[in-house]
Amino acid sequence: MVRVGIMGATGYTGLELLRILARHPGVEVCWVGSESFPGVDLEDYCLAWQGRSSLTLQKQEVDSLGGIEAVFLALPSGVAMDYVPTLLQKGVRVIDLGADFRFKNVEVFQKYYRLEHRVPHLLQEAVYGIPEIYRERLKEARLVANPGCYPTSVIIPLYPFLKEGVISPSIIVDSKSGVTGAGRKPTEDNQFCEVDENFKAYKVGEHRHQPEMKEQLELATGEEVNLIFTPHLLPLKRGILTTIYLTLKKDLEEEELLSIWKDYWGGKPWVRIFPLHRFPELRWVVGSNFIDLGLKKVGENQLIVISALDNLVKGAAGQAVQNLNLMFGKEEKEGLPEDVLYP
Repeated sequence: MVRVGIMGATGYTGLELLRILARHPGVEVCWVGSESFPGVDLEDYCLAWQGRSSLTLQKQEVDSLGGIEAVFLALPSGVAMDYVPTLLQKGVRVIDLGADFRFKNVEVFQKYYRLEHRVPHLLQEAVYGIPEIYRERLKEARLVANPGCYPTSVIIPLYPFLKEGVISPSIIVDSKSGVTGAGRKPTEDNQFCEVDENFKAYKVGEHRHQPEMKEQLELATGEEVNLIFTPHLLPLKRGILTTIYLTLKKDLEEEELLSIWKDYWGGKPWVRIFPLHRFPELRWVVGSNFIDLGLKKVGENQLIVISALDNLVKGAAGQAVQNLNLMFGKEEKEGLPEDVLYP
């Protein structure tokens, strides 16, 4: 039984971690932290936990994490880096669900997040947490940088095609996300009356996940990637649907392109490859740890790729638990949700 803690347990991602880990047969959540609600019993803070938890939310101090083997950091950008060095010194393995350790290039992080990185020496040690790509490195990792939700929806479908050299590195990405992707802190843009019956693009040409996608795809291919990314806000709670527009460098048929995906992702438990003429939808993934992939060739050399995932599960908490499983020698699917919230 792996004893774990969660910092930031009262945000959407923290609560999703609790939901998943409550059903995990090999993990015990022993500590939950909250900067805003220390001293409050979890079952009083969130009535969904009435009669199901005896945990009390703690002030987020590393010294109170006695006996913990791993900790999930579900914290705002720039906060995790203050905790990680001490946690690692104490022998606690860390899965950071924020952006603090996702970049190898500290200058890119500082430019897009407008924060000084206070422990840049740890960036090279951190393992980027897409298990489908970095499985072996994750098994030995002390520090895991859990990917962003949008990047997960882009990197998994594109990685095989770029590695095989079958697509041009000039890429257009169009993504739509539910409102939980913006986090729990209220803003004018995510209030009900601003979101309901509305649909809009936001952070056009300047979203922080664009350089994360770019860096990871360039690390995979060793060549420069020119990626345009436009996110959109859906009037939904959960889910990301991503459409990617590509140019083929090789004359391949749809069946051959599907075969490339199957060569890379066949046998990977959380990647589902749709047959031709069927395309991912949010209703088939919400609540689960799956990412669904589909494609369509248009004309002689244009390719459309579509992916779908739950931004709180495969895009955040579920992928973090998937990483934890690998770090502690467990079966990769253990404790993770397969059932979708449909209808």
